[in-house]
Amino acid sequence: MSGHSKWSSIKHKKGRADAKRGQIFTKLIKEVTIATRLGGKDINANPRLRLAVEKSKESNMPKENIERAIKKGAGELPGVSYEEVLYEGYGPGGVAILIYATTDNKKRTTSNIRHILSKYGGNLGENGCVSWMFERRGCLTFSREKTDEEQLMEKAIEAGATDVIDNGEDGVYEVIVETKVSNEVKDSLIQAGFNPQADTIEMIPQSTVKLEGKDAERMLNLMNKLDEDEDVSQVYANFDISNEIMEKFQ
Repeated sequence: MSGHSKWSSIKHKKGRADAKRGQIFTKLIKEVTIATRLGGKDINANPRLRLAVEKSKESNMPKENIERAIKKGAGELPGVSYEEVLYEGYGPGGVAILIYATTDNKKRTTSNIRHILSKYGGNLGENGCVSWMFERRGCLTFSREKTDEEQLMEKAIEAGATDVIDNGEDGVYEVIVETKVSNEVKDSLIQAGFNPQADTIEMIPQSTVKLEGKDAERMLNLMNKLDEDEDVSQVYANFDISNEIMEKFQ
């Protein structure tokens, strides 16, 4: 879970939530809209929409905003037409990067992402150049302090999880699942008394690239700038940067 999960953790510790920049609602509305357009407005039959709505509620988005985004996605209300675009490229030291964007202007978004990558020692690549290095998985996160590892592992594997990772650095256990059974595993664990702190879909790298010095600094700045872009919905990378360097970035 190097790269993306480490970056998510450091953002949380720094208090760099998008809400502070007024961007979280915009990104969530885009996600709810496109999730509805791609999978329909029935939350129970559309796992992606279900997750987007849960995240919106956790961010205290007003109910009417969520309902309006669903209606726009279902074509029941007029609005901006978004498309989802995947960009693949490289960062400092040859790090593989996947960038998911939701945009109403692909030309603008492509130009912005190319500029950010170039500024911090990376470059935009061709479709398929790095996506083969990642596996799409669901990730349920549980507090180490409040969770018995053996019981969690037993119940998780029994429910269909593929792995349970002890991420002591961030004080959590991560339950990795196939995306097609993510909701079933989550519901089973909740019924067993385990309450996840987070429920996300991750692109997990099959291998990582260790970065130090200038390359590590540029990589972290690159991730920060990509996160700040309004059109970028998610970024995954296979970098491995020590906790010492990550902490200094705070």
